[in-house]
Amino acid sequence: MSRINLNHKHPMDAYLRTDRIPHIWCPGCGIGTVLEVFLTGLLKSGLALDKVVIVSGIGCTGRVAGYIKLDSFHTTHGRALPFATGLKLANPELKVVVFSGDGDLFSIGGNHFIHAARRNVDMTVLCVNNFTYGMTGGQAAPTTPLTARSTTSPYGNYEQPFNIPYLAAASGAVYVARWTAVHVRRLETSITEALLKKGFSLVEAISPCPTVYGRMNRQPTGLDHMKYYRENSIIKHDADPREVDIEQNGKIIVGKFVDIERPTFSDIQAQVLGKTFGAEAVATGAKRK
Repeated sequence: MSRINLNHKHPMDAYLRTDRIPHIWCPGCGIGTVLEVFLTGLLKSGLALDKVVIVSGIGCTGRVAGYIKLDSFHTTHGRALPFATGLKLANPELKVVVFSGDGDLFSIGGNHFIHAARRNVDMTVLCVNNFTYGMTGGQAAPTTPLTARSTTSPYGNYEQPFNIPYLAAASGAVYVARWTAVHVRRLETSITEALLKKGFSLVEAISPCPTVYGRMNRQPTGLDHMKYYRENSIIKHDADPREVDIEQNGKIIVGKFVDIERPTFSDIQAQVLGKTFGAEAVATGAKRK
């Protein structure tokens, strides 16, 4: 009988703050899966890790920043994007990644999201969407499907949810993709592509929340969610983002929906300032910073 090597390390241990583990996430939660896929995609991107910065807000997904062994910032609720914008403008050499949840990014942080996308700030946003406020008790979120139950909508949600890919595309994002926690390799590919994309990129990862959302909507385990994703996901690259709404117990359209080119905020800023002060003065000022 062979012995189990308890000292064996996980391949991602070198990139995690293992002294902070065990983590806070519930059994069956998909955030850990998305985190591992993100790290794999990041390593495959070839980006210099000392130039990568992780920014998150508040909530279950917001705790990601504290577990990754990179320069990371755990900001206030809804303010991850303006904080990330400041980092990018102060040091354009950084690859800034915002890793947070649907409530943090699209409720209290919704206004920041549309303007960061509108400006085409060069950053990657990874949104783990579990359709609920998981950390604070399972309240209805801006992505909770119509008729889905929550602690604040016990008879079914009647507020129209955001279609995240459509919101991102309409706001000006140059890269938009959506996958679920089942599609680990496809999600990894999209994360790598988004990291290497110049401009504002978004990857939405649909994730299980069995503890609060699942229990109130007859999916009490992570396996229930995963089975649902596997049986109801439809891969449709280049789908019109207006047509990828998610209905309660309905089909989930996944794929890469937007991949375009347009000048970034920094590009336009340099162009405008160059006309005013001269390209050489702008370049010299950037070097001084």
